[in-house]
Amino acid sequence: MIVFNAHYLTYFDTAITEYFRALPYDYRGQVTRTGEDFHTVRTLVEYQQPILFDEDIEVCVRTSRLGRSSITFLLEIHPQGREDLRATGEVVWVNTDQATHKSAAVPAELSDKISALEGDRLER
Repeated sequence: MIVFNAHYLTYFDTAITEYFRALPYDYRGQVTRTGEDFHTVRTLVEYQQPILFDEDIEVCVRTSRLGRSSITFLLEIHPQGREDLRATGEVVWVNTDQATHKSAAVPAELSDKISALEGDRLER
């Protein structure tokens, strides 16, 4: 048995949540304080090999691009402790004012934390 393909996006979302936790960044607090939240505007999954039912996996995530209002994440799924790829992907978020539904600048605190973590690998 293999994992249903739609679950890969759930794995990506969970990894991004853990990435924010590791920064550390209070995502929920930011939403409450500012009235802004991120909308997913693009997802891409490239399936390399199937993930087997009950297989332990590791999901790697990094920010590859930080725009004025957008963040692009690159992701990889590997079997736990191994280098072979199960899937790669990209997720793009746009920060949005929830009252107007217009894009808003990525909060400076978040931008600074991502820049410090990603360093020279980060495209602007």
